[in-house]
Amino acid sequence: QQPPRIHLFQGYGIELEYMLVDCDTLEVKPITDELLKHELGQYGSDFENGMVTWSNELVLHVVELKSSKPENNLNGLDHAFAENVERINAVLRKWNTMLMPTAAHPFMDPQTETKLWPHDNNEVYAVYNKIFDCRGHGWSNLQSTHLNLPFYDDEEFAKLHAAIRMILPLLPALCASSPILDGKLTGSLDTRLKFYKTNQARIPSITGKVIPEAVFSRRNYLNTIYEKIKTDIAPFDPENELNPIWVNSRGAIPRFDRGSIEIRIMDIQECPAADIAIVNLVIETLKSFVSEKFLDVDSQMKWKTDTLAQLLEKTTDIGPQLVIDNPEYLAVFGFPEKSGTAAELWRHILNRMVRSGNAAMENWKKEIDVILKEGTLAQRIIKALGHDHSKQNIVRVYKQLSGCLAQNKMFFS
Repeated sequence: QQPPRIHLFQGYGIELEYMLVDCDTLEVKPITDELLKHELGQYGSDFENGMVTWSNELVLHVVELKSSKPENNLNGLDHAFAENVERINAVLRKWNTMLMPTAAHPFMDPQTETKLWPHDNNEVYAVYNKIFDCRGHGWSNLQSTHLNLPFYDDEEFAKLHAAIRMILPLLPALCASSPILDGKLTGSLDTRLKFYKTNQARIPSITGKVIPEAVFSRRNYLNTIYEKIKTDIAPFDPENELNPIWVNSRGAIPRFDRGSIEIRIMDIQECPAADIAIVNLVIETLKSFVSEKFLDVDSQMKWKTDTLAQLLEKTTDIGPQLVIDNPEYLAVFGFPEKSGTAAELWRHILNRMVRSGNAAMENWKKEIDVILKEGTLAQRIIKALGHDHSKQNIVRVYKQLSGCLAQNKMFFS
């Protein structure tokens, strides 16, 4: 049964993914099924604990915490996530295991350490594995924060989709948290997103250019995007296990069946407070677009996917330090200069909201200030490592990060 539809900005679904790792060595511990069994009394994929539900993912060393239903009280949700993290850590202690944040494990070897979810719903996972081989980093070593935003009808979908396309390229400049893979710095702040872009390259229509196409009605979306995906996956999926709607991997995915768009490109942060602060800033920025405070909706719709995708490409690598030299894009936000860094643009957006008396941002200014002053989590991790990139030092820093998660505190390098 579908829950009743809600209108723009009336409630939000938030999902946070965390890794299960050994408390001493930080090796991945593929025991999410045992964690869920501990609460459910049997193997199962969901444990609903009040405001927050624990769920399994594709791989056994990741657990997802999600709001049980759309919430509009994000402060309450922050506390609920923090309490659930505490409870999970308490249960995991008997296996000498804990939750670890960030969007990628810094030295996991996915080729040898990946264990896929073996219980209910695993047919879909098996097909995926057959087509794409889910042992790569982009499948089995990536944790993100998903934000689900509601829309009621085609008109609301159009406004929301247009607004989301405008801000997707800026998200890595706030959220990048995956600078290390295979025990070394990758040279990119958001390595998870690089893999996200390419790990389904066998079937390019699945991900497109990550920035969704300029499509603003349900009918057009189904006819252009979903039909194409369906046709392209058919040869790989003779049993028809895969639904194009689940397979779609753009950076924002509409679910017309339940009236929501899910933003998929945010790296997870060190603690729920950081994630909820970012989510808040994203929501308030989208509200400004939808209410045409920055730019009228028709003009938003005209922005070319290629232009936005090129911007995203660059923020994926260098995040907030990217100098945006597209004066038209900056002008959309009322940015006073002809060029500026992504960090300066976010600072401008934030200040503009605070000046216009946006109370929603007041609660989260402290967390956002850390990100805009000290850098994205990826930059703070790099800073904390200094010149010592040894495994021992990486373990030390990621243990600190796990401590931040346990206490719901920001990480300072």
